[in-house]
Amino acid sequence: MEGIRSIIIAVFSTSSGSGKTVTAINLAAGLADEGYRTCLVDLDLQFGDVLGYLDMVCDVTLADAQRAILRDEKNFRIDDYLTEYNCGEASFAVLPPPREINDAYQVSVEAVEKIIGSMKGFNFIVLDLTAVFSALNLAMLDMSTVINFVGVMDFLPAVKNYKVGYDTLLRFAYEERKICLVENQADSDRYIKYQDVERLLGTKFFHRLPYDYQAVTHSIRMGRPLMYSVPLSPLTQSYGQLVDRYTNKNRVTFPSKHEKQNKKGVLSWLLNGRGWKTAQNMK
Repeated sequence: MEGIRSIIIAVFSTSSGSGKTVTAINLAAGLADEGYRTCLVDLDLQFGDVLGYLDMVCDVTLADAQRAILRDEKNFRIDDYLTEYNCGEASFAVLPPPREINDAYQVSVEAVEKIIGSMKGFNFIVLDLTAVFSALNLAMLDMSTVINFVGVMDFLPAVKNYKVGYDTLLRFAYEERKICLVENQADSDRYIKYQDVERLLGTKFFHRLPYDYQAVTHSIRMGRPLMYSVPLSPLTQSYGQLVDRYTNKNRVTFPSKHEKQNKKGVLSWLLNGRGWKTAQNMK
């Protein structure tokens, strides 16, 4: 498994309640169902919901993995700190956030980078991020192969936040093809039409997920991804199509390893004078 190059999908948003965790879970489940070795990492360090949504209990967390990799990086084995989620014929690994708030504050960006970098045996790594441009999120966006930028276009402030978030990602010099714009809870009867949002953004949505509140609620109640709880839901089918787009190389072209290596990280860009000035002007 050493020769596998992992594809890292960061599920990111600039608004809470946009469906990031549901999207991350169903991407991981869909990728695993396709036969890919997949790991889902919950990086909402204080209020992560992955374990609750999947009705899981884990003995080890990111905090344990951090202590181990800082203590002895050479002999660190990431598999010792992952919990397998099994449902149907598919399974995927889960790395949950710390159980205690105090441990969450102790998590370092450098340690998380090392932990993610140690996951060389996985085909796909799905990162469930928080809705802020934090130092940790910026580091994870740098490491990611693709940014699944999800948002709900239900009222004007949400559209504004999404537009500001997208413009910020572009200002950080991420390639447009790395940023996959995903509209969640797409509803044709909504006052704000997606075509108007696309005109505002200056680009088209990569994928649009239909609104199905009952399906999501039932999925969470059962503690199972949509494909195992409501397989016939249009939302379930749409997540399947999104997985297909991420696994079909003829449909999605990710930045090459050479291109990514020649890009400066966002953190280093922010720390130089021009980057810090630009970030201040965006406030």
